[in-house]
Amino acid sequence: MRLSTAGALLAVAILAAGCGGRAGTGAGELGMGTGFDGAAPGMGAGAGAGAGFGAGGVGTSTLPGTDIADRVFFAVDQSTLSPEATATLSRQVPWLMQNSSMPITIEGHADERGTREYNIALSARRAAAVRNYMVANGIPDARISTTPFGRERPVATCPSESCWSQNRRAVTVVTGAPGV
Repeated sequence: MRLSTAGALLAVAILAAGCGGRAGTGAGELGMGTGFDGAAPGMGAGAGAGAGFGAGGVGTSTLPGTDIADRVFFAVDQSTLSPEATATLSRQVPWLMQNSSMPITIEGHADERGTREYNIALSARRAAAVRNYMVANGIPDARISTTPFGRERPVATCPSESCWSQNRRAVTVVTGAPGV
């Protein structure tokens, strides 16, 4: 009886670990091929923990040396900036202008649902939306590059909205030190 109880506990522990927020390169992809990165139209974007500057992975999730968020989140199957996203970007822009020697890369991301090709295109549109906002607000276009990652760099992997919402994001990555 002890062996079956230990086996059951081990199985529960393995299942629980499988739904934890892990950084990875596509682990846990469902491969559903739905064509979009969402569970249901109209679901809101999440505001979960996430990546630090430089990698779009697990980290501080702020611009270097600040309390300014380095990422914005998107609704399911959307690349339109929400009011929350524009509020975040309106805090990023002045800091980026003060630190004008620092190159900027906008990383676009999608959740694990949908085809690889669709999610690359969607994440490219998300990165472009952030870039367009920054350029419209005074950041030189030549200073910004974009990289679409699609579903390849999730910050959380589990089959639920709590993880998917963290992965529908665009991350502002800067290199160099502030004030340089």
